Amino acid sequence: MRRTARMLTGTALAVATAGLATAPAYGGSTSSLEVFPSTVVPGAGVTVNTAACGAEGSALGDASAVGAGTFTLAPSAHEHDAIGQFRVPPSAQPGTYEIVAKCSGGRQVTGDLIVNLTSTREQVQPRGRVNTGVGGALGPDPVRTAAGVAALAVAAAGGTWLLHRRARGDGI
Repeated sequence: MRRTARMLTGTALAVATAGLATAPAYGGSTSSLEVFPSTVVPGAGVTVNTAACGAEGSALGDASAVGAGTFTLAPSAHEHDAIGQFRVPPSAQPGTYEIVAKCSGGRQVTGDLIVNLTSTREQVQPRGRVNTGVGGALGPDPVRTAAGVAALAVAAAGGTWLLHRRARGDGI
């Protein structure tokens, strides 16, 4: 039994070590160009970054598919990324566009940018009443308000009358 457990443990350790040996040295993705925000409206600014160029690498970005032209990606201390920015032209049409970055070492990475005519981040202002159950439960109708006040007055008068009878000793 012990021998089987040792073999299984040794095999699991060997597999885990082999998996670690093939993993990249840092956590960033090296195969793509990250576009943030990935969905924009015409006229918005966009930031792109990639770890494909290495810690000291720079890149030349190409956003001409959306009409923004070329831009540069410079090395950054943040997770060894090369980072750059461009602005989507106000005349951009809705659709999905491929943004390309070519590292100084020759490696090329791509990412997608989606252009919409309306922003999904737009704030919506509340309209109308909020039904919280506190106050105004009968609504603005004066007839219903008067009926509610009358019902409360009858209940208060009846309660007072019953308490008065009990205090005199007449019983209920």
